[in-house]
Amino acid sequence: MEPVAGSDNPGRAPVRYPVVERDDVVDTLHGVQVIDPYRYLEDPDADRTRAFVDAQNAVTTPYLDGLPARETLLAMTTSLLTAPRRGVPWERGGRYFVIANPGEKDQDQLFVADTLDDLLAGGRLLLDPNDWSADGTAALTGLSISKASGLLAWARADAGSDWRTIGVLDTATGEVLDEHLIWTKWVDPTWLPDGRSFLYWRYPAPVSAEDTAAMGAGELVLHRLGTPQDQDELVWSRPEDKEWMADPWVSDDGRWLVLTAEPGTDSRSTVEARRLSTDADGRSVVGSEVITVVGELADAQSVVGSDGDLLFLRTERDAPTGRLVTVDLADPAADWVTLLAGDDERVLAGVRMAADSLLVLWSVDAAHRVVITDRSGGAARAPELPGPASVTAWQSRPTSDEIFVGLTSFAFRHRVFRLTTSGAVDELPAPDGQSDQAAVTALRLRATSADGTQVPMSVVHRADLGPGPHPTLLYGYGGFDVPVLPSFSAMFASWVAAGGVLAVANLRGGGEFGQAWHEAGMLEHKQRVFDDLYGCAEHLVAQGWTTTGQLAVHGRSNGGLLVGAAMTQRPELWAAALPTVGVLDMLRFHLFTIGWAWTTEYGSPDDEAMFRVLLDYSPLHRLMPGTSYPPTLICTGDHDDRVVPAHSLKFGAQLQFCQASEAPVLLRVDTRAGHGMGKPARALALEYADQLAFAAHHTGLVVS
Repeated sequence: MEPVAGSDNPGRAPVRYPVVERDDVVDTLHGVQVIDPYRYLEDPDADRTRAFVDAQNAVTTPYLDGLPARETLLAMTTSLLTAPRRGVPWERGGRYFVIANPGEKDQDQLFVADTLDDLLAGGRLLLDPNDWSADGTAALTGLSISKASGLLAWARADAGSDWRTIGVLDTATGEVLDEHLIWTKWVDPTWLPDGRSFLYWRYPAPVSAEDTAAMGAGELVLHRLGTPQDQDELVWSRPEDKEWMADPWVSDDGRWLVLTAEPGTDSRSTVEARRLSTDADGRSVVGSEVITVVGELADAQSVVGSDGDLLFLRTERDAPTGRLVTVDLADPAADWVTLLAGDDERVLAGVRMAADSLLVLWSVDAAHRVVITDRSGGAARAPELPGPASVTAWQSRPTSDEIFVGLTSFAFRHRVFRLTTSGAVDELPAPDGQSDQAAVTALRLRATSADGTQVPMSVVHRADLGPGPHPTLLYGYGGFDVPVLPSFSAMFASWVAAGGVLAVANLRGGGEFGQAWHEAGMLEHKQRVFDDLYGCAEHLVAQGWTTTGQLAVHGRSNGGLLVGAAMTQRPELWAAALPTVGVLDMLRFHLFTIGWAWTTEYGSPDDEAMFRVLLDYSPLHRLMPGTSYPPTLICTGDHDDRVVPAHSLKFGAQLQFCQASEAPVLLRVDTRAGHGMGKPARALALEYADQLAFAAHHTGLVVS
């Protein structure tokens, strides 16, 4: 391939793309010939892949460095991401804990104190991931504290990987125990009642941490402190069905272990229970008898809590917007008793237990509302909290009247409240120096999709912004039953503060409006998600908020797929496209790491009917030579072992090959970075600034 010149405007030197080799690779899939000239980029350690990444970054870095708004936006994102911040406290074993950052630290830290007041005054530093690596890329990604022993089991991830290492320390003394468990993922350590053993999820060791091959079956195992990892006891596995995973829950009274299990990312699950007991040596033992609570894979289920043998379960059985039921574990075949149920106006998003009470989370028009009821679901009372907002975290104990709730919204960064079951509401002080955003206005709009469905979205802008049209950033996700709710983002807050309009779409496939909304945008219905996005874009233009020459589209992961589909199906709609760590090769996604787990959402390319659905919208395979695509900045991480970088690398190479216009196509590959979790604050600030500067340049946003 000859070098290709692309220029975003006449006043700027053309972009000279690197020479990229194309191999003669052709697959025949279900009778269809599929070319794959950049197959070699699937090996992240191959010399050609490394040379490709270096060459692309050598083009992209000076381009982004030279954008006029880049330094101003970098100062804004850095200020927001390095400001002091504090999460939601919780109590465990008589001590209070919180994740916080005094500011300027790459990674958040864990603090502990004997009282809440002492914790808010600073507390004692218990765990500092900033000491784990010189470059700040080692992160704390999970933790669990035993009520019985006060021991803390924590999970560490390096360079953005999903692989985790588990360690243990004593919260009273800070002593680190000689425990080092490897090749773990997904499930946080779950302590058993003896305080000397816990459950975790592990996989067979791969060839290396960078291995992108599809993973084998995992297993839930029991680890006893002081024993080698290879002696851990198997609790649950389905080796013949590698896509299945189990999530453990242990009752507060130590009587029950309940496992919810599902294939891959399927929101439906089965439920089984096992009795816990103590042997002659005082060790917790998991009973061998399996009590089946839900045996069929038909609906979503999640454990709320228990009261003796009575299990509280949030279910979507006969309730597409959720209901709370009780199940008698002594007689699981008996009829369930419904305590609460969602309806057309509200989704039962979650429930927690507090002393003689239930803490209920409703989702109403894609925003959270907190209600406290008695244990029967009656005597409801709503604490006075700001809104519309979403809950970042909530903490309660079945035997305590103390509740902590964290809230975020488009209008504020983070506010934390201490509630009591008797009705008290107190806002905890924010850490000194916590940054917030300028006054904004957030509106709810409704767009119309291709099939007539009304699609909600939030439009956010600076309160003093005049009439449009304005440069606008449209964000969406639309998948995996994940709700997109009002929340603070340093990237979005910087865009709005700079004078841009932000539009956040609630697309089908998400979890904002219950089971039916999710199912309407998955499998063979995935095109509806893209159509919903186009409806939102066209509504913004028709209502005068923006123009197609001022509209940028952005999404991450499954949202990166959304952007890839949008720019290949409707390239004329966008002034700029920002696909980030996207799933872009829909014919081979299931062959890498955990990709097979997504077949419950996307369907499998191995199935002929779904292959044809996937081929029809797969962004990589929709790229056509001689087509004019919008200015595009593709972002990925070279250590992403969830959505492997091959998706972005192959898509970027093919897009540069096909691009007919002078609009630039750039690949930004972050080294020592993964899917996004645990990225150092300054590295994340730089990524956001690069994306915003690119969007600002191509939508005409002038940042002063």
